[in-house]
Amino acid sequence: MHLKGQVTLITGGARGIGKSIAEKFADNGSDLVIVDVNEDSAKETAAEMQKKGIKAIAIKADVSSADEVEAMFQKVVEEFGKIDILVNNAGVTRDNLLLRMKESEWDLVININLKGVFLCTKSAVKRMSKARSGNIVNVASIVGQMGNAGQANYTASKGGVIALTKTTAREFAARGIRANAVAPGFINTDMTKSLPEPVKEDMLSRIPVGKMGESEDIANAVLFLASPMSAYITGHVLSVNGGMLM
Repeated sequence: MHLKGQVTLITGGARGIGKSIAEKFADNGSDLVIVDVNEDSAKETAAEMQKKGIKAIAIKADVSSADEVEAMFQKVVEEFGKIDILVNNAGVTRDNLLLRMKESEWDLVININLKGVFLCTKSAVKRMSKARSGNIVNVASIVGQMGNAGQANYTASKGGVIALTKTTAREFAARGIRANAVAPGFINTDMTKSLPEPVKEDMLSRIPVGKMGESEDIANAVLFLASPMSAYITGHVLSVNGGMLM
C-alpha cells in the first residue's frame, strides 16, 4: 500500500473519519493536505501527521465555495507541484422530516456534501488530466443507497455523490484517472455517539455482525481504493457496513 511520493488532499480531514484517513495515508508514506473549515483543528492534525515523517500542510477552506476551492488547489500545486489523490470526505447533517425541513437545511447539506465534491473534483481533474494520472475517492454513505427517514437532504446528497463518482470514472478513465466511493454504514463517531440509545439499539439490531464500525474501517477502505492494489477498479462503490445493506 506504499504511497511514498504521492500527495493526498483530504477534505474534512481534521477529525473523525477524515483524521483516521489522514493517519492511514501518512503511515503509508503519502504527503498530506488537511482541509477543514476549522483552521486550528486542521493545523493540529497536520502537525501530528508530520511526526510520522511526511510533509503535511493545513488549509482552511469552504468546499461549497468555487473560489476557495480553486485557491486551495493552486496552493497545493505551489507547495507540492502536483496533486495525486483527492479524498472528498467533508460533510454535514441537518436532519429533519421532509415536511418540516427548511430550505436552508436542504441547501446547506447539498452545497457541502454534493456541490463540494463537484467543485473539488473539477479542480482536481484539471491538474490530474495534465499528468495523465490521478485517483479520487469519495466518502458516500449507506443511506445514499437505501434512504433514511428524516434525512432527505443527506440521503440525496450521498446518492448524488455515488452517481457523480460513476460519471467521473467514465469521463476520465482515458486520462488515467480513477474514481471510486466508499459507503460507510453505522460508524462509531461523535455524530453517532450523540444519538438516543433506542435509535442506536435499533440500528445495531439491523447489522448482521452485531456492532458498529470504526473510523479505521473506513480509512482502510479508502486506502485500498487509493492504492495501486486497486489499479483495475474504477466507478465502484465499496460498502463498509457490517452487512446492514447487501
